[in-house]
Amino acid sequence: MRIRHAISTVAAAGAIAVVAVAPAQAAEYSSALKVKGVQYDAPGSDSNKCSTGNTKDEYLTIKNYSSTATINLKGYVVKDATGNRFTFSAAHYLQPGDYVKLRGGHGSDSDAKNVVYRQNCNFIWNNDKDTIYLYKPSGSRADVHSYTRTGSDPDRNGYITYHG
Repeated sequence: MRIRHAISTVAAAGAIAVVAVAPAQAAEYSSALKVKGVQYDAPGSDSNKCSTGNTKDEYLTIKNYSSTATINLKGYVVKDATGNRFTFSAAHYLQPGDYVKLRGGHGSDSDAKNVVYRQNCNFIWNNDKDTIYLYKPSGSRADVHSYTRTGSDPDRNGYITYHG
C-alpha cells in the first residue's frame, strides 16, 4: 500500500508541475505579431456614412515585434467580442519592428503608408468596451486585449496602447 501511495503522490506532483509550467494563456503571446494599440473611438461624432463618415479614423495598429523575421499578414484575422471580423486576404509584409494600421472605411492599401482598409464603413470597435482578438492563419490566437472606456483609457481620448 505504501508503494502505491508513493507512486500516486509522485504522479500527482508531476501533474501539478506540468500545469505550473504551461499556463493557459501562454499561446496567445507566443506570436511576434501583436496589437500595439487601438483607436476604438474615432474623434468627433460617429458617422458610418461612406462618403462623409469617420470610420477611417478608427483603427487598430498591429506591430511585428520580431527583431529578425518578416511576417506576411495574409490569412491573419482580427475579431471583436461579438464576432465582427476582418481577414487580411492579400499579402502585406511587415519587416521586423514595422507596423500596419487597419482602418475602417474605404481606401487603397499601401505598404509604403503602412495602411490596410477594411473596405467597410461600419465601426468594428465599441466605444464603451470590447475585446480585440488577433488570430494567426492557422487559427491559433496571436494576441488578445479587452478594454473599457473608464478602466483602460483614463484620458478618454479614444486611444489605448498595448505592448508599447
